[in-house]
Amino acid sequence: MKTEQADSKFSSKGSGSVSGSVSGSVSGSVVVPMTIIGALFFIFGFVTWLNGALIPFLQIVCELTESQALFVAFSFYIAYVVMALPMSFLLDKVGYKKAMSLGLVLIGLGCLLFIPAASTREFSLFLLAQFVMGSGLTILQTASNPYVVKIGPENTAAVRISIMGILNKFAGFLAPIVFTALVLKDFKGVNAQFMATLSEAARAEKIEALSNALIQPYVGMALVLFVLAILLHFSKLPELTMEGEEQIDATALLSESSGTAAAKTLWQYPHLLLGVVALFFYVGVEVIAGDTIGLYGSQLGVANATSLTSYTMAFMMIGYVMGLLLIPRVISQVQALSVSAILGLVLSIALIFADNQSTALASALWGWSGIAVVPNSVAILAVLGFANAMVWPAVWPLALAGLGQLTARGSALLIMGISGGAILPVVYGKLSEAFTPQSAYWLLVPCYAFILFYALKGHQLKS
Repeated sequence: MKTEQADSKFSSKGSGSVSGSVSGSVSGSVVVPMTIIGALFFIFGFVTWLNGALIPFLQIVCELTESQALFVAFSFYIAYVVMALPMSFLLDKVGYKKAMSLGLVLIGLGCLLFIPAASTREFSLFLLAQFVMGSGLTILQTASNPYVVKIGPENTAAVRISIMGILNKFAGFLAPIVFTALVLKDFKGVNAQFMATLSEAARAEKIEALSNALIQPYVGMALVLFVLAILLHFSKLPELTMEGEEQIDATALLSESSGTAAAKTLWQYPHLLLGVVALFFYVGVEVIAGDTIGLYGSQLGVANATSLTSYTMAFMMIGYVMGLLLIPRVISQVQALSVSAILGLVLSIALIFADNQSTALASALWGWSGIAVVPNSVAILAVLGFANAMVWPAVWPLALAGLGQLTARGSALLIMGISGGAILPVVYGKLSEAFTPQSAYWLLVPCYAFILFYALKGHQLKS
């Protein structure tokens, strides 16, 4: 991959300006934008990984099958497909800063939709709320990722994304714990197995109480998001503009064209298009590891199943920290991606054949610390978080390399790859009902195989 610096210029309307390229270390000129973007990445993680707790919770409250419950993830992540390109045009129209404020407002509105959804226990309203929240995150993701990639040298972009990833996954680690503490504080030990033992009247009473407990935390989240949107709007976050490329008419970016460099389309960058596919598979396996672990654990009767996503997030944080320490000092972004894909393949196969009567793996990894142990297959699902950690930060700079003024539109296409988080978990749910929940994890194997192809060959295809 290219190792030259990616020049970026930051100009802030009404708040001064910051310009020039940024070398290997973070300079004072980028501290403010990196701090603000870091806060946004924390919000991404908290909102996104609430799904890991929400899926087994709504399975109980709305009395859903496994595949129906996974439509919670589908409605959230499908927003990235439907809204990514429209949001990129909004980004061009109003700028990065205003677009991110609007994104926070949209997520807050999605949180408020949980009030009528919880009051009526109408599953379609929960799905609508998830779609609105996913749409808001689409704006934030489309705007913030180019900031991180373009703020400094291209060969250390994965390091900067790793810093953001640590914040993101730390929030993801906290989200299920906070959810369990706030929503389930009076409902210890509630899972699918427990609910199946109750009489019809007792189950109906428990479901109503659980549903009502959901309202107050989401109202609180909405208020916090609205306040943050106002603060961001009046912050000193500078605008990001790309230098060194001729301006291109946005309406022509996705049209077939030939001729000058200015007329180039995204379809002429195979490393970008293959990067979209790689992210599709990656986000799919990441969401399966993070969002089905609670559902899977609930079926096995694991206590506090809604908090199991925190195990996966903890291993992702470890992976991000290692990436931060090792890239590019010891290994390159490409090598990190290759190792991640191979580890994912190995762990996926181990998961399929793991013994659910044994907790030996969890006992060895964290049992000595006093943290609750889980069956081996659940522990391997958690460790998959480690394998997944470096895929996202490695794919982004590889896929955006050389796009110049097309970066915003390329970023939108990459964001659409997040739709893997909508589709693949539902496929997993269907497979788990047709076969068994454990054997359905065979789905992970071809996904990691494609990621390995992208690491070894796909990212090198430039024409």
